[in-house]
Formats: sequence, structure tokens, C-alpha cells
Amino acid sequence: MKRNLIFLLLLVSLSLSAPKVAVKTNLLYDATATVNLGAEIGLSPKWTLDLSGNYNGWTFNENKKWKHWMAQPEARYWFCERFNGHFLGLHLLGGQYNVGGIDFPFGIYEGLEKHRYEGFYYGAGVGYGYQWLLGNRWSIEAELGVGYVRAHYDRYDCPRCGEWKGDGDKNYLGVTKAAVSLIYIIK
Repeated sequence: MKRNLIFLLLLVSLSLSAPKVAVKTNLLYDATATVNLGAEIGLSPKWTLDLSGNYNGWTFNENKKWKHWMAQPEARYWFCERFNGHFLGLHLLGGQYNVGGIDFPFGIYEGLEKHRYEGFYYGAGVGYGYQWLLGNRWSIEAELGVGYVRAHYDRYDCPRCGEWKGDGDKNYLGVTKAAVSLIYIIK
């Protein structure tokens, strides 16, 4: 217990010299009508913890669905100083989805136009990003991450209604994070 307290005090003392917290929104998610919010907390001069979440609960024309929620924590190592410049990240992700009536590119879910898929997913990946300071409290950040996602689903006959057609799993290896974020730094 005493060692844990000393470790916690050490982390707090190391984080006193730079910004402590930032809030952000991913403009790429905003462009797809996905509500999102992120927060990043400084842990030490070169380490931060980023946590983002998003939600899309809309049903579009002709009962096209792209409903989902996702949480994505990420540990980041900054090459220069936190909240400025180059960084590497290690992220986890997980959430649920209900999609149907949509034709996704690259064969991600073949037959999605005629079926509805409902389920959950989880995964992990690595990312590289860069943050540009715009002013004393504002920044822009770009990040791209790749990794693995495992999705479990139930498949239904059509997007609106339909008979249950079975369940299954899908493995995905590719882009797991894409972000262009507007950031406000809280000192």
C-alpha cells in the first residue's frame, strides 16, 4: 500500500510542469453524424492517457442503419513534450453496432445491403499522430492507427425486419483509428 501511494505521488509530481487535461472532438466522426467526445490526461512529461467515446443512433432514409457506440482508450508516448508534436499510441476499442441497408466499401461486410447485422466488437491497435499548437489553449491533431478487431454478430434477413439467419464472427485487420481532432487544453 505504501509503495502504491509513493508511486501515485511521483506520477502527480511529474505531471505538474505541463498541461494536465485536454478535451477534444474528432472532426471525421462529426462529418458522419457521429456524436463524440474525448479527454486526454497528462500522466508524466512524456505520457498521456486519451479516452474517447462516440455514439451514432440514427436511422437514415429507407431504414438504412449505422447505429453504434464505441469507447477507445489509448496510452500515448510523446517524443518531445506532451500535447505537442509527434506521438505513438497503443489503443483498445470496444462497442456495439446495429447496421443494415448500407453498402460498405472494400467488402468489409458483404451482403450488408440486404441484411442487418447486430452485435459487439473489441480490438487493439497502434497509432501514430501529430499535434499542432494553434494558440495558448487550442490545437489540431491528426492520428492514424492500425490493428485487429473481432466482431460477433447476429444476422437478420433484411434491414427493417426479418428472420434471424444465424450468428457468426468476423476478424478485421486494418485501420482501427482515424482522427483529425480539434482540441481545447485545460491548464
